[in-house]
Amino acid sequence: MTTSPSAQRLNAAQLDAVDPLAAFRDRFDIPNGIYLVGNSLGAMPTSARDYVRVELDRWSTLGVEGHFTGELAWKNYHALVAEQLADLVGARTTEVVAMNALTVNLHLLMVSFYQPTPTRHKVLIEAGAFPSDHFAAESQIIQRGFDPADSLITITPRPGEETLHRSDILAAIDTHGAELALVLLPGVQYYTGQVFPMADITSAAHDVGARVGFDLAHAVGNIALSLHDWDVDFAAWCSYKYLNAGPGGVSGVFVNERHISDQTLPKFTGWWGTNPDTRFEMATTFDAVSTAESWQLSNAPILSLATLRASLDIISEAGGMAALRKKSELQIAYLDRRLAEVVGERVKNITPLAIDERGCQFALQVTNGAGRDVFDQLEHRRVFCDWREPDVIRVAPVPLYNSFTDLEQFVQILNEAVS
Repeated sequence: MTTSPSAQRLNAAQLDAVDPLAAFRDRFDIPNGIYLVGNSLGAMPTSARDYVRVELDRWSTLGVEGHFTGELAWKNYHALVAEQLADLVGARTTEVVAMNALTVNLHLLMVSFYQPTPTRHKVLIEAGAFPSDHFAAESQIIQRGFDPADSLITITPRPGEETLHRSDILAAIDTHGAELALVLLPGVQYYTGQVFPMADITSAAHDVGARVGFDLAHAVGNIALSLHDWDVDFAAWCSYKYLNAGPGGVSGVFVNERHISDQTLPKFTGWWGTNPDTRFEMATTFDAVSTAESWQLSNAPILSLATLRASLDIISEAGGMAALRKKSELQIAYLDRRLAEVVGERVKNITPLAIDERGCQFALQVTNGAGRDVFDQLEHRRVFCDWREPDVIRVAPVPLYNSFTDLEQFVQILNEAVS
């Protein structure tokens, strides 16, 4: 998206006045202060209370019959979010399901998609992977009888740099191609905010015979995704960041339809992955659901899904990912400009500058080394952001509920803190 010269000259109040999403701010309960930490925990939709209250009331009045009664029957409750999740990640409805928590789902999916052999056993991740992803990959390698020292390949940025070059990622895939079983990378890097070239990574991995999975925790609800068209094998994400489903919110998974009907694909199985038409006949022969739901193990966490429904309904009403990204790009440009004008070289943003290589997160380093002190001052002034070791302050303007005035106030407080 190209920002018009007139839009670039508008101040925060003027941009808020013409923002088509401005009214959605009132649909969230936002802590007192400047809330710029939706990359860690999204603000609460006010309607979440109502959606949860409905299920509590159904529980109190229907009891066990709530599983089978009405359009909100708990038996099929997970299906209520499938279409909206599919829209957000660029998938077909049959390719997604909401279940479990993120790392649980990564493990379940790697059971299916990491199938090492004596000659093809390596897993490629980034050296700066989120610890949980690193632990999951390492433990999967050990469980299959291999040694992470031989089987875990990590990609590192070039000396003196913070982000990975596209060419270096693709070169690593090519170098290890004959031994590579799985590529497991983020959609958006949690520390730097870098958007990875997912389509190119998927194509390169498939060319060498490897499978590809993405952790979309920082990508879903932040950037546009096209998992089906990119031919990604699998993906998983949480819902408590940009999907605003609350602490510990239910995760989601994507499984490419190419794999769903493959009955030779190994998987851990459970009751809720069997054919719903015969599930309650209590047979012990697994009859896989013909969708990504066959990876489900247990019945859905209804109260967690209720808060996710509340948020997804707001996102849909706002116009979906296209509308959110349009505003996000304006906010990125505004904050880039104001940081340069007011704070200057005292703060460095290590997130890539190219708009197709970044989401809404800014990864800021205080250049004099006093980053932690600056973060503490921001926190004292009720600026909600977060600190990630060794030296990054993460700030994420979320288009659904952050205003341009939030950004201007943040810049002024940051300027005072670094001074």
